[in-house]
Amino acid sequence: MPKKYSVKESKYTDIVDQLLFNRGIETEEDRNRFLNPDFDGHLHDPFLLPDMERAVERILFAIDNDEKVAIWSDYDADGIPGGALLHDFFKLIGFKNFINYIPDRHEEGYGLNSEGVEEIAKSGVRLMITIDCGVRDIEEVDHANRLGIEVIITDHHEPGESLPKAFAMVNHKMPDSKYPENFLCGSGIIWKLIQAILIKKRDLLKEGQEKWLLDLAGIATLSDMVPLLGENRAIAHFGLKVLRKTKRPGLRKLYKMLNINSKNLSEDDIGFLITPRINAASRMGKPRDAFDLLVVEDEAEAEGIAKHLEKLNNERKGIVASIVKEIKHTLKNRFESEGDRQVIVVGNIDWRPSLLGLAANSISEEYRRPVFIWGRESGTVIKGSCRSDGTTDLVALMERAKESFIEFGGHKLSGGFSISEERLHNLENDLVEASTHILKGETEEIVDLELKLKDVNLETAQRINSLSPFGVGNEKPKFVFYNVLPERVERFGKSKDHLSITLRDGGKTVKAISFFSNPDSWGDSLREGAPTNVCASIELSFWRGDRPEVRLRIVDFFS
Repeated sequence: MPKKYSVKESKYTDIVDQLLFNRGIETEEDRNRFLNPDFDGHLHDPFLLPDMERAVERILFAIDNDEKVAIWSDYDADGIPGGALLHDFFKLIGFKNFINYIPDRHEEGYGLNSEGVEEIAKSGVRLMITIDCGVRDIEEVDHANRLGIEVIITDHHEPGESLPKAFAMVNHKMPDSKYPENFLCGSGIIWKLIQAILIKKRDLLKEGQEKWLLDLAGIATLSDMVPLLGENRAIAHFGLKVLRKTKRPGLRKLYKMLNINSKNLSEDDIGFLITPRINAASRMGKPRDAFDLLVVEDEAEAEGIAKHLEKLNNERKGIVASIVKEIKHTLKNRFESEGDRQVIVVGNIDWRPSLLGLAANSISEEYRRPVFIWGRESGTVIKGSCRSDGTTDLVALMERAKESFIEFGGHKLSGGFSISEERLHNLENDLVEASTHILKGETEEIVDLELKLKDVNLETAQRINSLSPFGVGNEKPKFVFYNVLPERVERFGKSKDHLSITLRDGGKTVKAISFFSNPDSWGDSLREGAPTNVCASIELSFWRGDRPEVRLRIVDFFS
């Protein structure tokens, strides 16, 4: 079903004032806070986090007594930077008696596991600090305790009804939390832990030296899809500043390899270029490779790791493209023989579950309905990912069909699930039935402003950028342009899977791009020489050097 677009109420003639108003920012104080993040003024007291005092005292005791510490972090682009963050902090203060443990995604799975706990216990560890995991690992924490390891859990996920018997539980999602915000990512919690340690013992580091670690907190905050508001906005803002001047050889080599202009590094560069390569390590190989990229000091070694991650990412893209192609072929045959279905379920025991979210995204966008894709890692349990086209709440859908699943979770647009083989053959029927009881959302999208192509210029783009970094909670502004003419539509890219479109409105022409699309993606709404309507963002591209190119990033063509 095609989307309908409505423009928000116009209250201001100034574009920045209007965009702030659209985001609920109207007072002068809120405006200054949003447009001018302040490192000292906009970060909260870390000791407001649950158990922070207790955690800091225990870590300082371990440092003072040279106890061996294990840093156990998740394997994604939140946990890995968080592990590197604490690693670098310990090195900076001269504490060397620690190890980093990152579980293998395919062999060990998410969170703590008893085998890993036993492995670090054998190495003499007396204190374990978790990053981005642990809040629901009751049995594993009990096992660690029995082995003489005290556990500090730092996490940002929702706790269950019962809690692990950890020494400390630093998590703003705890019921007794007095923290002003509750959407820090896992690495954000570690940043607050470091702040708290330095408040207690400032002489561990030269004043301000810890700010160089904000690059890692910034990567994680921009990667983990947490709201870029309040404290997260400040962490992301200052994290990008450090990332533009990064001293890390691994990141510098990656920038060079990907043609990233470090002086103009943006949140898009992190989200579309850096994050996928960090995640490729755990999806296609060993997560330790991504960790090593962030902490390596040798230039030659850094270049080798960057090339390895690029190779893994290319392999990942190739496999996902192959899965998507196979799914499309399967669906074509299925729709011809069985007819259309309101929910798509498809899978293969040879598909790797860690790659299926990317495939589900592509299929959901094209078929405009909820998509569930499954694969199998090992054993008899099937795991999968699901994506929504925006009209169906996935959690509500899975809750309605909860008897089908072993486990499920996520949010409205994205989720994951596990299911036994016995229930698999009925899953699509169960979800189709459940979908008839789920209220479908509106397909109308509210955009920020109606503009003309003459408004697309360097000054407008720079003023819009004053609201960056953009992300969850502060989405990139979207505009509608009515009755514009696509003069030229061309494919570009190594596989010709992107579009470059020249749009004209009177005497003004503007370049527009759309990634991973083709001229038929919008049906009759995109044809050379045929007037159409466009929903798009305005962006600055520094792809060709220091001189910015102003262009449109296409969201949709519509009639």
